[in-house]
Amino acid sequence: MQISINGKPETIDASTVSDVLKVKEIDPQLVAVELNTEVIEREHMTTTTVKDGDKLEFLFFMGGGQ
Repeated sequence: MQISINGKPETIDASTVSDVLKVKEIDPQLVAVELNTEVIEREHMTTTTVKDGDKLEFLFFMGGGQ
């Protein structure tokens, strides 16, 4: 299926948001996910389906500073 991840088109074999994270080797505890402009709660990532043409945005949490 063809989807967009952070603005870049990708072909991926996944059916849920959780599956996409696994394929991309991203820890779900370290990222917020937006699907077609809607933030997906962590507890819904395994049940939220991804369809051809969907747009995913991954927002990573970073620590640091002084």
